[in-house]
Amino acid sequence: MRWLEVAGNTPLCGKIAVQGSKNSSLSLIVASCLSNEDVIIENVPDILDIKTTLGLLTSTGATIQFENNTLRVDPSTICNSIINSNKSENIRIAYYFLGALLAKYKLVAVGYPGGDKIGPRPIDQHIKGLKALGAKFTFYDDYYVVNADRLIGNEIYFDVITSGATMNIMMAATLAHGRTVIHNAARDPEVVDLAVFLNKMGAYITGAGTNTIKIRGVDGLTGCTHQSIPDRIIAGSYIMAAGITRGCIEITDCEPQHLEICVDKLSDIGIDISVGDNTITASCESILRSSNITTGMYPMFATDLQQPATVLLLKSNGKGTITEMVYPRRFNHCRQLNLMGAEITTYHNTAYIEGMKELRGADVTASDIRSGIALVLAGLCAKGTTRVFGVDHLERGFENIVGSFNALGANIKMASCDNVESAEQAEKQVFVIA
Repeated sequence: MRWLEVAGNTPLCGKIAVQGSKNSSLSLIVASCLSNEDVIIENVPDILDIKTTLGLLTSTGATIQFENNTLRVDPSTICNSIINSNKSENIRIAYYFLGALLAKYKLVAVGYPGGDKIGPRPIDQHIKGLKALGAKFTFYDDYYVVNADRLIGNEIYFDVITSGATMNIMMAATLAHGRTVIHNAARDPEVVDLAVFLNKMGAYITGAGTNTIKIRGVDGLTGCTHQSIPDRIIAGSYIMAAGITRGCIEITDCEPQHLEICVDKLSDIGIDISVGDNTITASCESILRSSNITTGMYPMFATDLQQPATVLLLKSNGKGTITEMVYPRRFNHCRQLNLMGAEITTYHNTAYIEGMKELRGADVTASDIRSGIALVLAGLCAKGTTRVFGVDHLERGFENIVGSFNALGANIKMASCDNVESAEQAEKQVFVIA
């Protein structure tokens, strides 16, 4: 049993570099399967989700080397296209292997998606898009099998905007015969990054970053070297950390244009933000203003930033709301924050947040990556010490969270209990809290 001990009332100050994007790196890793030659991907974060995905990739027979945030993949050794259902249930993006392996290997078996406990993650748009390209699905209790003798380009109209399905179909269409057009495509920076990566390998993709993406299928892809984009969610969380703790943080190695809506909203709330070419400096000395935040697909306010934004609104003067339009049930963190003295009520897909609440240290449990970051930030501005359980969730998405925050002046340490009796008591306590 492990947990983070977070000391409160600690302003964060200093300079911090942003890690590589988790979501982008995951898609790039899977897309490397499409190449016939070695692929090198730089700026890959050393986090649990990456290691899990590399395990899935290795299980296909691919040869990998991962050191100092640089990954080398040799896909020429891939000998099977079966993604173990027991392993794939631990991570959402296992279904990306459909698009990456189907065109080359004709048949793919994948377990159902897992990942964060933030509500349903339907794969209906993935199925719709791949069926339009000629794929056939057979569903079983724990996994499904997809086969296609040949993928044929087609016009695909997504019913809803989905970054995962957009990237999955992009990968499949890269080696499909003819021309594919994706309508109502996601515009996320991670989608653009994947398109740049695939084009470096010899794909022909245009329109990434708009709602219409066109792919002309090619016969094969070659190797390349590519650097993953910075993690915009981590960068946004640091901005809010400055406001929550009334500190001053210079965030380097980031892409400010990926956070324009977020920066605009956080400036309205009262965080002083200045933007450079690849830096963002955030500080806060005045009283924060309450606000109403609505999440949406890029370029709207990101759903992955609403949990730390909840903590920010707890420190504001007035009543604020967060309306969740992407994952309506993504409010597990609110009950945990209420254990720390917050006053948050949820109704349907909206959280109602009473500002100017004094938080106190408590034992709380992270249920996903972003709720974990929110609870750490709440601990940093609370009175006393907060113990954050569910550390494995944080490790799935945040590289060296203890070292990163302590470099900014935080007082966080990893604690553990090896004693069986004490561990059982801690587990019971966490169960009650969760």
